[in-house]
Amino acid sequence: MNAVRTIAASLIAVALALPAEARKGAPADPAVAAEARQSLEGILDLWRAGNYEGVYDQTSVSGRESREAFARKLASASRRPACCWEKMQEVRATAGSGDAVTIRARFGLEGPGETEYSTRSVRLVREEGGWRATQADLLALAGAKKKRHRHSRTSTRERGGW
Repeated sequence: MNAVRTIAASLIAVALALPAEARKGAPADPAVAAEARQSLEGILDLWRAGNYEGVYDQTSVSGRESREAFARKLASASRRPACCWEKMQEVRATAGSGDAVTIRARFGLEGPGETEYSTRSVRLVREEGGWRATQADLLALAGAKKKRHRHSRTSTRERGGW
């Protein structure tokens, strides 16, 4: 057991010793990165304009939200993309598995008060001939809260049992 701990500690030490850039993944091909970035900027522009259904059409097919629920969450979110040069800064694209790219940027977001900035990653997947963002990443960027369902237990009597 002690040998297993020693090996595990050694592996963790090696992983932490790697430069941060080496752990992030390979940079995406410049042409692919430019294409994915342009798609993400287009998605942010649709969102800023209030075209939430258009944003939905640019999200990954594997999204969990219905069109209406997604549009409702974006519309009621506390933040939306800022305009122009504030929209995305310090952009880096890394290649993902298959037809995926992760865009990490400093996003300008308008909310109550001044524009605030948030550095986040948005995963884009090439589907149906275009780059589509994941719904979860966009909702997180928006500051949309997930609706939590409360589960309550009912006794057997309340359910009509003995």
